[in-house]
Amino acid sequence: MNPLCLDMGVGLIPWSPLARGFLTGNRTRDGVRHTARAGSDPFGESLYDSDADFDVVDKVTEVASARGVSSAQVALAWLFGKPGVTAPIIGATKLNHLDDAIASVELTLSDEEIKELEEPYRPHEIRGHA
Repeated sequence: MNPLCLDMGVGLIPWSPLARGFLTGNRTRDGVRHTARAGSDPFGESLYDSDADFDVVDKVTEVASARGVSSAQVALAWLFGKPGVTAPIIGATKLNHLDDAIASVELTLSDEEIKELEEPYRPHEIRGHA
């Protein structure tokens, strides 16, 4: 779909760019839940449950730590670097969520960081609403 949108000049507005908080590390592979949402979102848990998914989160955390920024900023900066993305739909429920989204616009990732972030990703079958 993305190549078609690019070809037709249609902007992309990704929904849930932080994967329901998963990319911010809201839960761990060993079952620890760091947020109320992580503790009450079985649908989100069914979407992101593989070791490869957690490997992506680990890379986001690693890059964020090296940069001294939040994982949310890194994940959103990666998204903003993709062709055709005009604005993500974020679900900010706290002021720091909005602060991270704003800060991510100014964060430019290196080619090496992008490669590191994308390396562990494994495509999923379609899940959820189709």
